[in-house]
Amino acid sequence: MMSKNQRFLFLSLLLIIAVAGNSCKRQTVNSIPSLLTTGYWQLGSAIRTRYVGDSQLSVDTIQCDSAQIFTFKPDYTCTYTNLNCRASTISGRWSLSDTRLYLMSDITAPATSGTGTYQPFAYAHIANLGEYSLILETGDIQLYYTATDKRTITRWGFTRVRPKTIQ
Repeated sequence: MMSKNQRFLFLSLLLIIAVAGNSCKRQTVNSIPSLLTTGYWQLGSAIRTRYVGDSQLSVDTIQCDSAQIFTFKPDYTCTYTNLNCRASTISGRWSLSDTRLYLMSDITAPATSGTGTYQPFAYAHIANLGEYSLILETGDIQLYYTATDKRTITRWGFTRVRPKTIQ
């Protein structure tokens, strides 16, 4: 058995170790911006799915013959080239949500209907991000919906293209 003095000394030492261990400054390692800003992202597929509640109504693959390129810069600016097969480059700024699950970009493009504008990546769910792949979900991506809510979700599948280095 431990005496009261030994028990007090043991608990005091344990408390000092716990405080010292938790007081060290931790640095937040965030590799998501570096993953996004290395090279550029070329669209491989865009799939639009329509739902009512949980019931899937239709799936459409959005076709385009020109390369669509999404580029993120370390200064939190971005460009998108050939969005909706329109030969143009649009610019904006990007950021991540606090949870790093959502990408927000203020890129503004002409609406496909021909009138007005829209922001295709105003609030995009990052479904997957890896060394060479990025999948964003845009549209009606709310977490909760009723059985009668009409929803349209577009999944954008990008592949990273790294710039060639001269050796």
